[in-house]
Amino acid sequence: MLEGQELACWRGERAVFAGLSFSLAPGGALLLTGPNGAGKSSLLRLLAGLIPAAEGRLLWQGEDALADRVAHAGRLRYLGHGDALKPSLTARENLDFFARLWGGEASLALAALGLAELADLPARVLSSGQKRRLALARLALAPVPLWLLDEPTVGLDAASVERLGALLAAHRGAGGMVLAATHLPLPLPGAGELRL
Repeated sequence: MLEGQELACWRGERAVFAGLSFSLAPGGALLLTGPNGAGKSSLLRLLAGLIPAAEGRLLWQGEDALADRVAHAGRLRYLGHGDALKPSLTARENLDFFARLWGGEASLALAALGLAELADLPARVLSSGQKRRLALARLALAPVPLWLLDEPTVGLDAASVERLGALLAAHRGAGGMVLAATHLPLPLPGAGELRL
């Protein structure tokens, strides 16, 4: 279980959010909603251990989640606004890099997001939606319990959102958890909402 207790984040002299508490059990999903600048992306970065909490605690299974940052990084996948792709590498080569780090099979991940026919094209020639699908395909590599997703459907068409929905459902069905910042509806039935 992931739990945030009275979390606060400051940007300069301004509190982005404060007193934020939530819990997420295996198989659960939580949508982070609110206007631009409300702190959704900051919260995801805090949960990923990329920025510190100004106040509060982040717990994993009742223990300080960030006491061992390497262990914490190993139990999550964070997908930010950028797709983090090497433009000169093919779609398959981009995924092969992460498959060597984490395990998993690049061809299965490509197929999960409908990219098998684009596997040998360099990432630089892909459309923005295809690049986003390729970034999302990293989620289908080695399983980890926690996915932190920042606007995962940006640039996706309806068929791609449906593929993402299947990926999210399989992850949750295996006991995985999803926290997603979004302005648009996501295929996460039964998800809770945390409005910032």
